[in-house]
Amino acid sequence: MEKKALLYVAVLTAMAVALICAPICQAAEPIKIGACEPLSGTFKDIGERYLEGVQYAAKVINDQGGLLGRKVEVVPIDTELKPDVATRKATKLILKDNVRYFCGGTGSSVGGAMSVLAEKNKALMLSYGMAAASLTGSKCSRNFFRACLNTDTQSYALAMWVAKRGYKKVLCIAQDYSFGHEATAAFVKKVKELNPSVEIVGELYHKAGEKDFAPYVSQIINSGAELVWTPNWGNDLTLLIKQGKTLGMKAKIASYYLNDEYLIESVGDDSAIVGNITAESYMLTIPTEKNKKFIEGFYKEKGYYPSWLRGKAYTATMFWAEAVKKAGKDDVEAVIKAWEGLTYEGPAGTYYMRPCDHQAQIPVWVAEMVKESKFFNHAFVGEPTMIPAKDIEISCEETGCKMK
Repeated sequence: MEKKALLYVAVLTAMAVALICAPICQAAEPIKIGACEPLSGTFKDIGERYLEGVQYAAKVINDQGGLLGRKVEVVPIDTELKPDVATRKATKLILKDNVRYFCGGTGSSVGGAMSVLAEKNKALMLSYGMAAASLTGSKCSRNFFRACLNTDTQSYALAMWVAKRGYKKVLCIAQDYSFGHEATAAFVKKVKELNPSVEIVGELYHKAGEKDFAPYVSQIINSGAELVWTPNWGNDLTLLIKQGKTLGMKAKIASYYLNDEYLIESVGDDSAIVGNITAESYMLTIPTEKNKKFIEGFYKEKGYYPSWLRGKAYTATMFWAEAVKKAGKDDVEAVIKAWEGLTYEGPAGTYYMRPCDHQAQIPVWVAEMVKESKFFNHAFVGEPTMIPAKDIEISCEETGCKMK
């Protein structure tokens, strides 16, 4: 009987210790966020820069005491820019490690697949660069949030600039897939609304990864276009600029993605860059005190500047952290509710998460490319002008989002 009594006491003691330890042990576990980026292959440099922004945000959060008293751990996921690869790897993290938060900036097709996965598994997907308007439009989901511009808002911003500058002849050229078509349709619609006298002298579409832009440049020159508008990115934008310059294209370029020092360096000719126009949610040259402090901190840590992709990913990740703080607990449903209607003051201005479609309402910055830069020894983005979020807002009714 004495042995049984001792065993009974031991079991009760173990249970008591477990109950006391449980919340402490749980508190010690990090809050994990899976960063879905192409970390190999052609677009590796883009994925790595986005990942750096997320990782730096986690460092800042952790240096300030963590999130809900817990460390934030970033788990890199190499999507290879393939939706099936991204969802397969994310599913493993959900089942094995109970990861419930995911983020990504490269590939709207990946974003769409991750949105569906998040909804099925009661997880949350954050985009800081996947721009197809449909992700917060007809394909919107309670489990998907976008803290960056989309094809509608970014195209609208450039359309406003073009309409006000008095251009009469504009040609559009884009990659021949959903992103290119959505971006172009939004630009054409808005620029004609703002200035009906603007003539769209052509809409050209080419395969992604095009190597020979000579036929397209010839059409641009023959069209008499004063300005070329394009949402092209990566090597497709680099080659359009380089081959356009070589073949004598005089028209200036208005583009989403000129705010990229890697692209400028690969062009290797400042005269092909200066005078062109770009629009984005984050630029190094944004003249806010928060941006200056962000740049100083990042540079001190890394030894280089947090341009473009890093800044976008950092800001969005910090916005997510604010939602978790407001929720007060590590629970996806609570975070969703807390994030809806939340505002965040970051390096690029005030972000507001619209409840009806989970599309952040944020300012867009438009700038001309200039020869002299304090950040790089080549042409770069000049000081930008801010276009308020309300000026480029698309109503929830127009987006087609029907949130479940």
